[in-house]
Amino acid sequence: MPTPELISPRSARVSAARRLGKRNFRGKDRLFLAEGPQAVREAAGHADTLVELFVTVDAAERYADIVGEARAAGARVHLADEAVIADISTTVTPQGLVGVCRFLDTPFEEILEGRPKLVAVLAHVRDPGNAGTVLRCADAAGAEAVVLTDASVDLYNPKAVRASVGSLFHLPVAVGVPVEEAVAGLKGTGVRVLAADGAGEDDLDAELDKGTMGGPTAWVFGNEAWGLPQETRALADAVVRVPIHGKAESLNLATAAAVCLYASARAQRAFGGCRTVTTS
Repeated sequence: MPTPELISPRSARVSAARRLGKRNFRGKDRLFLAEGPQAVREAAGHADTLVELFVTVDAAERYADIVGEARAAGARVHLADEAVIADISTTVTPQGLVGVCRFLDTPFEEILEGRPKLVAVLAHVRDPGNAGTVLRCADAAGAEAVVLTDASVDLYNPKAVRASVGSLFHLPVAVGVPVEEAVAGLKGTGVRVLAADGAGEDDLDAELDKGTMGGPTAWVFGNEAWGLPQETRALADAVVRVPIHGKAESLNLATAAAVCLYASARAQRAFGGCRTVTTS
């Protein structure tokens, strides 16, 4: 059985990876961590993204295909002691693989040039798990882009990366965009901007019944605790609530985002919508 080449958490290479758990070092190095087989596989398949892979001997045998993909992608692969992986990892129970990846956010102007039909805008979203889950929902619903405003959490927070379950590598994401700029830019490309808010004047079911959801749409999602501030709501073309038909007090952010994004995805693929069932 091969012997781990990295056995000391104090080594310079391990220290450089470990510091990526902190936002200021991620921003300085333009690098972030991707943990676990799913995230590492997605990173290896995304051109020029995976820089290094730290992997235990057991994980290298269990996930030999992923290690092979990492090497084929040009990443440096290091067999590491389990203590080293535990030192780098930000999870309680590491899965034996930790990748170091280059930032992959997309300039907002480039997203606009792509004329997206469905976009999720995260305004004032502070919880990294929610941010990653909404990104995953947007990917699943077929959105072409996600925008994180300058008031939202760091896209590369390890919890956000894990919660995206690989979707971070699937679609363009712009970061640090002021919400006013995001809304104005999207409207300028013909996108209807809807603010999702539990106290919205318009009902999602009514919007679907009226047939107003079939065109290019951006959904703006707010803070987990207090929703969207009035000044952000005022920027939207409409403020829409997800109807509560039962006795639940409300929906959490990620659940509401999934409902809204899938409502748009279905309307856009219906007769008269901006997509056909065969287009993405």
